Amino acid sequence: MNGTRQTTRDLLMVRPARFGPNEQTAASNAFQQRTEGSPASLKGAALAEFDAMVGSLREAGARPIVFDDTAEPVKPDAVFPNNWITTHRNGDVFLFPLEAANRRPERRTDIVETLVAEHGFTVGRVTDLSAHERHGRFLEGTGSMVLDRVDRVIYAARSTRTDPELLQDFADQTGYETCLFESRDDDGRPIYHTNVMLAIGRQFAVVCGAAIAGSRQRETVMQRLAGTGRRIIDITMAQMSAFAGNLLEVRGHADEPVTVLSRTAHDALTNEQRTLLQQSGTLLPVSIATIERAGGGSVRCMLAEIFLPKPNGIERDDGHAD
Repeated sequence: MNGTRQTTRDLLMVRPARFGPNEQTAASNAFQQRTEGSPASLKGAALAEFDAMVGSLREAGARPIVFDDTAEPVKPDAVFPNNWITTHRNGDVFLFPLEAANRRPERRTDIVETLVAEHGFTVGRVTDLSAHERHGRFLEGTGSMVLDRVDRVIYAARSTRTDPELLQDFADQTGYETCLFESRDDDGRPIYHTNVMLAIGRQFAVVCGAAIAGSRQRETVMQRLAGTGRRIIDITMAQMSAFAGNLLEVRGHADEPVTVLSRTAHDALTNEQRTLLQQSGTLLPVSIATIERAGGGSVRCMLAEIFLPKPNGIERDDGHAD
């Protein structure tokens, strides 16, 4: 398994300008919680958490590239850029349709341009799928899709934010197969984003098997994950609710693997589960409780991986978009 194709050191992050609860996303995101405090206090706490996380990533050897959110229009979820962009090793960039109208201004072509002009990345084809918003069809990036970039499989839980036809269109354009399934939380609602119940690293897959609806579907997904040779870490519904599935493996110093997860997620895992994760690399827990509670997303949602090539030597693969 070519694990280096699964992970990257380069990460796109957006420092929020107007962070806060988003009423437009609450209906489909059961992970959002009511929060106390003024808008100013929530924003201040979120900014402190964001800056500390950036510092921790840099100390670990990852390379977060931070962009400032614009104050207008108000974008309470701007801190979660992985929903609107994916980048690929052949230079392809995809921009995705978002369900909530107040999230759509998060898509910023100036960020893509800056990655080229100021950071030396190469961008080839930019495919903007956002026109599908007019028809009520959505696919929210690596929130909707968990990409196995090595075995070229997309895992996706169907929801209002994950349209099967758009999923297949993206898979066709990028040379992936799809593994689409139904999911449910404890209250029987679809899981809003696949990346809160599934994470794939170079040597592990963290998955909430109990959230996959139906024994046949569950067996299919679990067998497909196990067939990749990765170590399977099956988390409970309660651990999923604590964002234990919303983690991301990145590359640190000397390209050593680092698994970034929230302190909430870290503490929800058992000692045995943490040991299994540590067999694949160093754990980097970060404290982002305000962002998790008010925003309904965690570490993985805050990190949009940058896989774009650079002229000075990031290797290109074949014609596929990875």
